[in-house]
Amino acid sequence: MKTRINQKNGDNLSILGFGCMRFPTKGGSIDEPRATAMVRDAIAAGVNYFDTAYIYHGGKSESFLGAALAGGYREKVKIATKLPPFMVNKLDNAKKIFATQLARLQTGYIDYYLLHMLTDQPMFERLQSLGVMEWMEQLKAEGKIRNIGFSFHGGKVDFEKILKAYPWDFCQIQYNYMDENNQATKDGLRLAASLGIPVIIMEPLRGGKLVNNLPNEVTKTFNSYAVKRSPAEWALRWVWNHPEVNVLLSGMSTEEQLTDNIRIASDVDANSLSREELAIFDKVKSVMLEKTKIPCTACGYCMPCPAGVDIPGCFSCYNDKYLLNDKSMRWKYMQTLGALSVKPANASMCKECGKCETHCPQHIAIRSQLKVVSKEMEGIFYKPMVGIARKIMKVK
Repeated sequence: MKTRINQKNGDNLSILGFGCMRFPTKGGSIDEPRATAMVRDAIAAGVNYFDTAYIYHGGKSESFLGAALAGGYREKVKIATKLPPFMVNKLDNAKKIFATQLARLQTGYIDYYLLHMLTDQPMFERLQSLGVMEWMEQLKAEGKIRNIGFSFHGGKVDFEKILKAYPWDFCQIQYNYMDENNQATKDGLRLAASLGIPVIIMEPLRGGKLVNNLPNEVTKTFNSYAVKRSPAEWALRWVWNHPEVNVLLSGMSTEEQLTDNIRIASDVDANSLSREELAIFDKVKSVMLEKTKIPCTACGYCMPCPAGVDIPGCFSCYNDKYLLNDKSMRWKYMQTLGALSVKPANASMCKECGKCETHCPQHIAIRSQLKVVSKEMEGIFYKPMVGIARKIMKVK
């Protein structure tokens, strides 16, 4: 396992971090035996950075990780978890959440503590006004927090403002070959490094969008290279090629993903991609940008929808219709979001309350985009067909 030194505190961090938002599940809950084995296998292979959050897996991720790290594993790793700003209206909220997190994680301290999903400077300033930063500094002085940071899902200008507004110990940004000029951007990555602020990368595969069901043109482009690699390996190597990156977080859901990611992380260096390899990425990006309609990463922050709409599911079907040129996608949309789902969850159910848009890291105009999806994917026969299908299949 390759490592990179945290330039701020000297921690020797594995370049592969375990993202704890996508553990394997069974019956809708974390498959604890499988996930525990994966966590411990990762540690045995040299992974020493685990990233969770108060809200992941419906609040179960932290508790699971705490149990998985019991028995001596906790001391071998760095735990990162996050404070959700939208749940903090007064300082007492933050204090209660942090106490809960320590209990869930079965630990007396958090190695890397983040303000979760900052989108703009006013959000950070609101937390400052509540005394959150002073409180975190006090916890750091007491040894209960080792490093103070933030994760970011806004635009470049606000990222740079927040980065310069506080002496951060680290930051976390979305970065992959399709987001080089989105959100924090490559300039933001370089700015953080120039300020001596370590950078943790999330969404290196864009929630699987850079791996699954890629256009034929993209697959052919990757396969044109002499060394055969999976789309996931191409994407991960692109991120690790940046020397400014300290840790790449991968939300691994299967043992195969873990094994493959460990293999790649044991055989990759910064500035190692050739001109030919970089040219391949340029070709791939041009194809993907042309075909992707809605920049949704399926992170799920917009959920649950009060009206019952499966927002990521709707966007995924719509994007895949164009990205994959799949003429059967309307039928698949009806199946997964209407006929076969526990409850209908299609786009036209949107009541335009706007709650989803306040939590979207990509700043997608979700309400207007759902109207587009509804018009494109449903049509006048959609509801009658769904009703008939549900009656035949006896789905209530």
